Amino acid sequence: MSKPAFSVIMPVYQVERFVAEAVQSVLDQTFGDFELIIVDDGGSDRSMAICETFTDPRIRIVSQPNRGLAGARNTGIAQARGRYVALLDSDDRWARDKLMLHFVHLEASPDVDVSYAGSRLIDAAGRPMRVAMRPKLHGIGPADILMRNPVGNGSAPVIRMTALNICEFCHPGDASRPCWFDESFRQSEDIEMWLRMSSRHGLRFEGIEGLLTDYRVVAGGLSAQIPRQFETWRRAVSGMADDMPAVIGKLNRRATAYQLRYLARRAVQLGDGPFAMSLIGQALRASPRILLSEPRKTVVTIVGAIAARYMPTALLQRLMARHIGSEQPG
Repeated sequence: MSKPAFSVIMPVYQVERFVAEAVQSVLDQTFGDFELIIVDDGGSDRSMAICETFTDPRIRIVSQPNRGLAGARNTGIAQARGRYVALLDSDDRWARDKLMLHFVHLEASPDVDVSYAGSRLIDAAGRPMRVAMRPKLHGIGPADILMRNPVGNGSAPVIRMTALNICEFCHPGDASRPCWFDESFRQSEDIEMWLRMSSRHGLRFEGIEGLLTDYRVVAGGLSAQIPRQFETWRRAVSGMADDMPAVIGKLNRRATAYQLRYLARRAVQLGDGPFAMSLIGQALRASPRILLSEPRKTVVTIVGAIAARYMPTALLQRLMARHIGSEQPG
């Protein structure tokens, strides 16, 4: 079989409400030279039955016992034949031109290893919210990834296979299994990977204009597991201390504040006002500078936390749709 330009890796686990949209958004791409590798991560709902209704010959399904998102991505990458690997979580979806625009970018910029773009936020029903992730696109270094993670989410990046080859390592418990993402992370596996690629291997990240991913915000998903998300983020950062000691020593408190503020906004989306107030308070204690450097975003987060605690649900949802959620994930 000829090798496609892109290998699209889509882990699937308990997403029967959303997976058909995700698959269709790949099949609808204006750039058709791809394979779609769907990784069945051992779920028990109808997700895989839905995937199996698609008969496009570019789709391959690989099954494994449940290993989590990092493990499913690793399984998919190990099967990939493309020059470029594009990641898509199975509750998100892509704009029709996403692969075409990344293909042009990577073909024209051979020194770029990871290409990404901004994202719209959508709700559980797929309706666009009035906020978006608009990341920094150029001049990205380890400090940018530590502070704000410009890639943004796991459905935004397109990665050269040659860059992934540089990052490959053996699974610590099974030397026969190649890994790229660290499977000991059940959250924050993205930020750990991007930090390692940038600081340890010197790989280059660059974004392109546009909102090319629809990133779904769903209560009860990984974003709802806020305490664990913060702990895994701290572990990812700590793991890079030997690679970038000066950067982490200088920026750790401010990066922690940004992460806590981001999580406070997620708590607002989940309607947990007291927790959101606690998180934004911790963010300000970690680095009061965020109130001076980004006053609007910080004040909006504080107001959102107060509103989540005291405001009626319907009014809160309208506020969230307008203002909460535009910050890059940590």
